[in-house]
Amino acid sequence: MLKTKVNGISIAYERRGKGVPLVLLHGYPLDHSIWEPVLSLLENNYDLLLPDLRGFGESEVVRTNFSMADFASDVAGLMDQLNIKKAAVAGHSMGGYAALAFARAYPERMLGLGLVASQTLADTPETKAGRYQQAENILAHGVKEVAEAMPVKLTANLKLQTWLKDLILRQRPQGLAGALRAMAERSDSTPSLAGFGFPLVLIHGTADAMIPVERARAVKAAVVKAHLTEIPEAGHMPMMEDPQKTADALLRLVQPAKSLSQSM
Repeated sequence: MLKTKVNGISIAYERRGKGVPLVLLHGYPLDHSIWEPVLSLLENNYDLLLPDLRGFGESEVVRTNFSMADFASDVAGLMDQLNIKKAAVAGHSMGGYAALAFARAYPERMLGLGLVASQTLADTPETKAGRYQQAENILAHGVKEVAEAMPVKLTANLKLQTWLKDLILRQRPQGLAGALRAMAERSDSTPSLAGFGFPLVLIHGTADAMIPVERARAVKAAVVKAHLTEIPEAGHMPMMEDPQKTADALLRLVQPAKSLSQSM
């Protein structure tokens, strides 16, 4: 992977393909490698930028509290380093929260927004408290418990569960704890949807046990022009469980993005 300094920290990233810039943001507690199954299906249409968010993968761990806005600022800084003025931004789960934060902070840089197994709502008080407790547990005991418990919630595919467990075990406690606190404090993005002037693509598995598909349907109801792809029997990892359908949905950002990119 390549690395560069952004906002004073080292951010690792992969870049592949050619065409309209598309930033792919991973979910918790994972890294950029979850997107690998769709890359060959997208790289002829997109200049793909895949960062490890701060604290994950090969990016630097930040030992102070941070927010979704900081994730968004890191993405903007990385784009600046690579001279990318505008991009489509798609995020998986937590990466979707970061993509929404980017869209709110930098609407002039958006060519399109993709939400993959994600949502626009903020945490309930109970969920927020649970994230803070889990963050403390991870700092005290490490990531093993997360690696044991979470893969079965992410997908019913046994082979993928094994792969995801290994991936989670490679993450660092401080990064996971920081991300949990950042997710707990994120704001509700639903009121911002009406002001988005760029294409919106929603991708969701109908068997998602982490974020129910009804959350994506609610966004679709609020944004009539949004495109929703429901992937039958897929769980929380549609880019790995059904790469073709996920890629086909993300390719819906290409034509609108190309027309907008003329103003780049």
